[in-house]
Amino acid sequence: MGFRYKGYAGKYLDVDLDKGKVHIKDMEEEWALLYLGGTGISSKILWDRTGPETHPLSPDNILIVGTGPLTGSMFSPSGRFMFSGMSPQTGIWAESHSGGFFGPEMKYAGFDFIILNGRSPNPVYLYLNDGDAELKDASDMWGRETDTTTDMIREQHKDPSIETATIGPAGENGVLYGCIIVDYYRAAGRTGLGTVMGSKNVKAIAASGALGLEAHDMDAYLEANEEELAKVNDELWESSIASLRKYGTTDLVAMINEIGRLPTKNHWTGFYEDADDIGPEVIANKYRINQEACYGCGIGCKYVFRVKEGRFSRGPTGGPEYETLMAFGSNCLNNDIESIFHLGTRCDLLGMDTISAGKTIGFAMELWEKGIIDEEDTGGLDLSWGNVDAMIQLVEMIASREGFGELLSKGTRQAAKAIGNDAWKYAVHVKGLEASGQDPRAHQSVGLTYATNVRGADHLRSLSSLEELGYPEVINARFGKEKFEEISKITSPVHKGEVIKDIEDLYALVDSAVICKYGTMWPPIYYFDTFTNVIPPLTGMSQWGDPEFVRTAAERICHLRRAYNHRLGITREQETLPRRLLKEPMPTGPAKGGLPDLDYMLDEYYELRGCDKETGLPKKDKLRELGLEYVYHDLARRGMMQSY
Repeated sequence: MGFRYKGYAGKYLDVDLDKGKVHIKDMEEEWALLYLGGTGISSKILWDRTGPETHPLSPDNILIVGTGPLTGSMFSPSGRFMFSGMSPQTGIWAESHSGGFFGPEMKYAGFDFIILNGRSPNPVYLYLNDGDAELKDASDMWGRETDTTTDMIREQHKDPSIETATIGPAGENGVLYGCIIVDYYRAAGRTGLGTVMGSKNVKAIAASGALGLEAHDMDAYLEANEEELAKVNDELWESSIASLRKYGTTDLVAMINEIGRLPTKNHWTGFYEDADDIGPEVIANKYRINQEACYGCGIGCKYVFRVKEGRFSRGPTGGPEYETLMAFGSNCLNNDIESIFHLGTRCDLLGMDTISAGKTIGFAMELWEKGIIDEEDTGGLDLSWGNVDAMIQLVEMIASREGFGELLSKGTRQAAKAIGNDAWKYAVHVKGLEASGQDPRAHQSVGLTYATNVRGADHLRSLSSLEELGYPEVINARFGKEKFEEISKITSPVHKGEVIKDIEDLYALVDSAVICKYGTMWPPIYYFDTFTNVIPPLTGMSQWGDPEFVRTAAERICHLRRAYNHRLGITREQETLPRRLLKEPMPTGPAKGGLPDLDYMLDEYYELRGCDKETGLPKKDKLRELGLEYVYHDLARRGMMQSY
């Protein structure tokens, strides 16, 4: 008998790497109904299988590869999938998503989820094909860069259509922010899950499938899809969609610099005078040669560039995205755009997160400026701001963990601790994850997003574009006209707890379905009604047609992820911001003088989230309301629920 709900492949893989055994299992109905897919189901699996006793790089940690019911469906966009596990970089919850074509191919190969357990004695890769799965020898691929590995797998199977997710030397060598590269240059970048994969001696996962998917009611699902696609073409989003199609995310360099929150000089300020040198126009006019889209996407924000001549000449390749331009550009006072292309591409080939790599190098450059480190520490490297040669050498040294690169391979939190003195003052991270390309001194709600994010200083769990980019119709519809004035003020903390809680819930569904943030974050087209519209006809889960059920499911996923971190010791004390972003007023630019009022926003957020304001821990009644009694009992057993 097949899986009860449609839209799913109906099977998952439980891989015992210690024994080299692959077990094909039926999907759990309760997982789909209560947690939907992707992030939601991963949170349940991680809660059950790992905990405080688990070391992120031990065989006991697991690496989950997950899709959602919308992955590989005809919904636009539906090309995404995700990885999750315990992060070696932060020691807490980790998830990282990617677009491209691997996710749909994995479902067409017959599997919704993969759980990698243990550690293989030898390098292997996992090959999925039309309902079958096997571990294959990867000894000759170990040490290879990500593009070569992909080529070798395709040549080995004589199938150029195989989709891959592979690690590079950084993940093999234990760089704490090693990532997983999908389809050559799309990255599941953050939190070091490529290093978890490397610790298991797994070089890659490859998928090829033609099994297809079924819908519960195809006619109704097609009708719902057409209704949602019509929203994308509404004139309200015309300029935002046009920007994404013309520039991709590179447009954010100009837009964010204009409001003074483009991280510059290791977050010293939010305004970069040379932003035009690394911005959208120069890339579009001089280097961009083609446009791309992930599977099933009606927006198409990806592009292909080429550097025709010179030191950094390179044939066609993908990217870079806004975050890479920021991390190796304004963050390091580097306005040499061709060097940024090179640095981003090298990180992709080496399998290393560009945000953490660029931010860690920027951190080291500030320590050099302050005289906290010198040539004796760096092995002779001159880390003056914008020194491109030093940045290029450091990227290679970090990936191989050689010389000064060994220290920086651990990220800013651990590097600052090892260096000592005042180094901690310049380490811009939350919970161990380097800050992405936002600054809360110019955009209050970013501060709350960073502080409460379950994976650290990152924008992809609850960043609000409503007040930043100005969507008055959306603010009024979602929160009421009486709150419009305060919510629309980017520098006001008022009602931001409500906004961030609402968006965090929404993104929990986006990451469980699994679809792209473009269409929900920017522009804010899809909302909770999208899920009540498309999930029931696709899956047959009629409960997902009830708006209250959908809202409850979103909260359940958010609380379960938060509880996972609570069990690892995270409370309100850790839900804070680095000194620079909390105590140093913005020194220059349009947001000059700005500071976030974090305590005000946290109090409102905890109240609405159903958490205790003093500790940030969930209240007993809230967990019971969400059907998370098992979470309550576990936390109570550990003495974490006694006062609630």
